[in-house]
Amino acid sequence: MVATNSIKLLAPDIHRNLAELVSKRLSMPLTPCKLKRDSNNEITFSIGESVRDQDIFIITQIGSGNVNNKVLELLIMINACKTASARRITAIIPNFPYARQDRKDKSRAPITAKLVADMLTTSGCDHVITMDLHASQIQGFFDIPVDNLYAEPSVIRYIQNNYMKNQQDIIMISPDAGGAKRAASLADRLDLNFALIHKERAKANEVSRMVLVGDVTNKICIIVDDMADTCGTLAKAAEVLLEHGASKVLAIVTHGLLSGNAINNINNSKLDKVVCTNTVPFEEKMEICSKLDTIDVSGVLAEAIRRLHNGESISYLFKNYPL
Repeated sequence: MVATNSIKLLAPDIHRNLAELVSKRLSMPLTPCKLKRDSNNEITFSIGESVRDQDIFIITQIGSGNVNNKVLELLIMINACKTASARRITAIIPNFPYARQDRKDKSRAPITAKLVADMLTTSGCDHVITMDLHASQIQGFFDIPVDNLYAEPSVIRYIQNNYMKNQQDIIMISPDAGGAKRAASLADRLDLNFALIHKERAKANEVSRMVLVGDVTNKICIIVDDMADTCGTLAKAAEVLLEHGASKVLAIVTHGLLSGNAINNINNSKLDKVVCTNTVPFEEKMEICSKLDTIDVSGVLAEAIRRLHNGESISYLFKNYPL
């Protein structure tokens, strides 16, 4: 149980779907707040009730659309709570922005993930909860605690409920070498085999060649990844797998950014289905793409909030789906 007299849930006015699901699971309402833009696009924010000495959790989905505006909105919300004498402020950012810019990959390039971490800390944030960071070392960019939750228990539950009737016909696929650990972990927990696709990029978001390592003949291939952006890689991976005898190909990703031509790429691809968690809102895109499906992670986030507020360990959620 959560002591509702000492905790507040806040969310921006837009993309509140995930926050509302979390609120429902915790049986507590979202705190009324108002965020709007003035005529010159400056952001005005106000909280509708006192947050003095409260444990604040700000739930936001800033991984798609105008990311920069959403980041600034979050910083302003955090600072508003800080100056209103909140006891502790936790930012729940399921899809951490700029996570792919976690290192200097060329001369004179910024490490923007570190910059975002610094801004969150400076604005007054005391704790960050995120999910499936693109690079785990981003946790070290912060001077405050960071809990990186995993979508793996939710993905396992989805696969067990939908595809485990013929276990011998399923194989897990990693779309690149970097995701091999993720695919191997899922395969081990589900007692499945896994294969790897090695890809060579001509430039960012453009794959020039793919090589399959493993046997997928007459198998249902489940590609697992942490992020789907334009979905060009997933579409090409599906072609490669089917060329090597796969019977069906679907993809399960944590963060469905689905930007650019992603919907066209999915609709025109040989993918049977693309399943994303609701860390990033894509309800409107589901209406124009019948191949999209969703995994709800609000239960994981709600349980993380409950455990953090009550001073309990969160590590249980790393491998287990909340009851």
